[in-house]
Amino acid sequence: MSSLRDRQHAVNKDGDIPARTPAGDAFSALAVLILRLGGHLAGAGDDLARPSGQTSARWQVLAAVENQMATVAQIARSLGLARQSVQRIADVLAREGLAKYQENPGHRRAKLLRLLPRGRHVLRAIQAAQQPWADRLGAAIGEADLRRASAILQRLLQVLAETE
Repeated sequence: MSSLRDRQHAVNKDGDIPARTPAGDAFSALAVLILRLGGHLAGAGDDLARPSGQTSARWQVLAAVENQMATVAQIARSLGLARQSVQRIADVLAREGLAKYQENPGHRRAKLLRLLPRGRHVLRAIQAAQQPWADRLGAAIGEADLRRASAILQRLLQVLAETE
């Protein structure tokens, strides 16, 4: 009976993983940094939202419907999250009187989530707390560098969307 290592040898010569290209290495390093950054941003978002009794995830959903109602699926797509996780958050926001579901003339089953005045008040409080934090970090990094980084990340999102 052959061992797993022997069977893998037939697939991967000497068990080695093929080397990435330099561009593949650069992408992988960037992806790791983005994941680390995401963790830091989520933690900072929780800290900023906590005084208003919210979390970073709830803040994202409130902000997603700040200017326009949307379905849970639309919110999930815009945030790059699973629909089910956004559904759970939207349900909590509705139960707490921060948002409300309403009929969607474009779809019988997919209701629209609408921000209620109390939700708008909570969102404004979080945004007010975020403003000096963003200004401080923006000043430390510099507007030009941040705009270049944003352009690169926008391009990365575009390429990822095209490959899905």
